[in-house]
Amino acid sequence: MSEPNGVTALKSRLSVMMFLQFFIWGVWYVPMYPFLDGLGVDATKIGFAYGATGLAAIVSPIFIGMVADKFFPSQIVLAVLHLVGGLFLFMASRATDWASFIPYILAHLFCYMPTLALANSVLFQSVRDPQKEAPAIRTLGTIGWIVAGVVVGSSFLVGAEETLKFQMPGFLGGPKAPDDSIGLGLTNVPLLIGAGASVLLGIFSIFLPNTPPKMKGQAIGIGDVLGFKAISLMKDRSFAVFIICSLLICIPLSFYYQSANGYLKAMNIDNSEGVMALGQVSEIFFLLLVPFLLVKLGVKRMLLIGMVFWVLRYLFFAAGSPDAHYWLFLGVIAHGICYDFFFFTGQLYVDKRAPVDIRSQAQGFITFVTLGIGMFIGGNVNGWWTQLQTNDKTKEINWDAVWYFPAAMAGAVLIAFYFLFNESKSANITEAPSSESPTESA
Repeated sequence: MSEPNGVTALKSRLSVMMFLQFFIWGVWYVPMYPFLDGLGVDATKIGFAYGATGLAAIVSPIFIGMVADKFFPSQIVLAVLHLVGGLFLFMASRATDWASFIPYILAHLFCYMPTLALANSVLFQSVRDPQKEAPAIRTLGTIGWIVAGVVVGSSFLVGAEETLKFQMPGFLGGPKAPDDSIGLGLTNVPLLIGAGASVLLGIFSIFLPNTPPKMKGQAIGIGDVLGFKAISLMKDRSFAVFIICSLLICIPLSFYYQSANGYLKAMNIDNSEGVMALGQVSEIFFLLLVPFLLVKLGVKRMLLIGMVFWVLRYLFFAAGSPDAHYWLFLGVIAHGICYDFFFFTGQLYVDKRAPVDIRSQAQGFITFVTLGIGMFIGGNVNGWWTQLQTNDKTKEINWDAVWYFPAAMAGAVLIAFYFLFNESKSANITEAPSSESPTESA
């Protein structure tokens, strides 16, 4: 039986919202490393720029809980933040050095990160059955990230006139990039595209379904919005081990998001942003397998498999070279197992481990720990370590040493988790999470 036209139109609008939501982020975030490197910015500062995402993620739930959820409809706040954020991203695109870049990208991130929760709020409150209908619509967000990578990675400015040319990625049989071309990811164009998409979504959000503030008239504190009530769950040693390991594994995660694209370019891969998008394709595929494998393997084995592939991914990268691209492709494609088997399985674990009355707070707490604190620390550690491996005179990076660090760290976390996490004394998971659980990915 087909859906009524009104329902189909609603889902179409929500799908466009989710597509643009993650297209905006993906189109500039991945190529930011080569862009800043081209401006002469050192790795330590680039690490701070990526770590700023975590800083914004720490602050955003405070804004959502204390302002957006109490006073204004979500779609209106979403519109304003994207319009203002687009302006800041445009200003960042005009930067010619670090000093003229970082204030605007920080301002954009402080506008953008709260919109992740706001978009979910609009989605969950607009469909009749969030648990059944939301995942398919949410997948459009991942597709938006993939499209952003393919567009940037497959576009070149050719010749003295800098004519824009788009061609099929090399890994799909496309030709080699023209000799007199500049990859779009090396320019400020991704920032301009992101700015335009942000303004477009800002305007589009005005016409999204009305989503009244959920907490209007209710008293709420900072501890509530950051999920601090869930700290009581840390009395369970296995839950505490999971939280600490989730925090620590975000440091290797930052190496992937921050440095992989620059490394692929250094290994002479023309369509590096497009290749990076294969990680999100892999993520969609393995996400479909998680519910079935989780029942068969259990939480601990799933999390361990995810961490094993964190180690393998960086060993694959270290084994890569300009003449051995297949190792690099394996490292990127491993993203699906790395992310889904650890982070998505972890969200399911938290959802079932937490009592019903603090389940949402528990999800907020794990998001605060990983996307917030973990990514902030990870970005800065990555920048510090990469700078240590950079030759001051030639500016060449010892990439093997760069990748051995996150491989070793992921291995240490893996060993600690294996010996300290006891699944039999924790929650067993055999079903999907509630619709309130956040499932952000990138």
